[in-house]
Amino acid sequence: MRIEPRVLKGFRDYLPEQTIERQRMIHLLERVFTSFGFVPIDTPAIEYAEILLGKGSDETDKQLYRFLDNGERDVALRFDLTVPLARYVATHIEQLGTPFKRFHIAPVWRAEKPQRGRYREFIQCDFDTIGTTSVYADAEIVAVINSALNALDVKHQIRINNRLLLNGFLESLGSEAKPASVLRTIDKLEKQGRDSVERELAEESQLKTQEIQDLFEFLALSSESTTTDLLGKLEQFVSKRDNETARKGFAQLASLVSSLDAFGVPNEAFRIDLSIARGLDYYTGTVFETQCLELPAIGSICSGGRYDNLASLYTSRNLPGVGASVGLDRVIASMEELGRLSKKQTMTEVLVTVFDESSQLKSIQLADQLRRTGLVVEVYPEATKIANQLKYANKKGIDLVLFVGEREIAANAYGIKSMLSGEQVEAVRAEDLASTIRKLVKNV
Repeated sequence: MRIEPRVLKGFRDYLPEQTIERQRMIHLLERVFTSFGFVPIDTPAIEYAEILLGKGSDETDKQLYRFLDNGERDVALRFDLTVPLARYVATHIEQLGTPFKRFHIAPVWRAEKPQRGRYREFIQCDFDTIGTTSVYADAEIVAVINSALNALDVKHQIRINNRLLLNGFLESLGSEAKPASVLRTIDKLEKQGRDSVERELAEESQLKTQEIQDLFEFLALSSESTTTDLLGKLEQFVSKRDNETARKGFAQLASLVSSLDAFGVPNEAFRIDLSIARGLDYYTGTVFETQCLELPAIGSICSGGRYDNLASLYTSRNLPGVGASVGLDRVIASMEELGRLSKKQTMTEVLVTVFDESSQLKSIQLADQLRRTGLVVEVYPEATKIANQLKYANKKGIDLVLFVGEREIAANAYGIKSMLSGEQVEAVRAEDLASTIRKLVKNV
């Protein structure tokens, strides 16, 4: 019986052109993270369920791919890279030392409803600093976000808030509502709209009508035209509330913003947005979300924040942290929708032709010589019509074709054709092939 070749809902195969673009973007991100002093790590895809449960939210607990393994152990696939990081540093901190700056690019899994730019298996590109409460570490994360998205050529705006402001405001109301519940509901404001959020605040979080009205007055401060104006209004608002938590949140936010210019982050690359709360319970201070300005409806393409208590679940040592994650699959979905992705199906820089069986070994030999110089070279696997080999190069997006026939071998001089321009360089000696091809590759 033949098996239907199907893929689970929310999962997908990646064709070569998609995988090539993803790998290209990963290499760009790795360069940015490394340039700020972050080092790579890796952790297992599967953790004991107790490591992951109760660390994000009730929602992420429900989304866990959780099962008993063959040893009857209760295990789950990681839903993000931050909780495993907390377990990782608690295990290895004596070897790592602090502050510890890491990046981790790997797949995660969430059994949530698939939607535009969101899948059940996706790549996260995390970068975090562990072991410091310095607001400059928070500001550096903003700088890394800005540099990373610039490297990916994504027009963006980073929206910044501080959870202490929201927590302090709720404390000042004297509300009996659980702050985590309120924050998770506020985080849905952009997706669900004000009416839906107001209903949920009343029904689920048990906020009173006046408390909800006061909350939306607070959130409305974000509409101020400039960051300076908003900080001024926010300072007045906080001073009237006389709440230490809110004052601390404002001080952190103001200090972070004032340092961004020194980090090279331009004013247009960020704004304060008091509605940004982040849905995960472990965030304690600064939080970030980032919009693709050309496609804002696709959702946040990079998010994160400060989590000062997460590692305390695994160790008595104080290990505060701050970090963010680039949602690579969502960035790719954005670029695909905007028509910005390359359609190349190969990374090959030059295709070496095979005219006939007698010249095939020479084609293989020349390809080997070119690879030793660092070029990416492919030999057509069989002797067939040159027209078919040129058609293959066109389809795969290989720009340069090296002709190796009986005449070329006898003269030790070869022709190189650009499939893009149609131009051809004749009689290139074997010893000059690599340098000539490199010049042509740069002009592509």
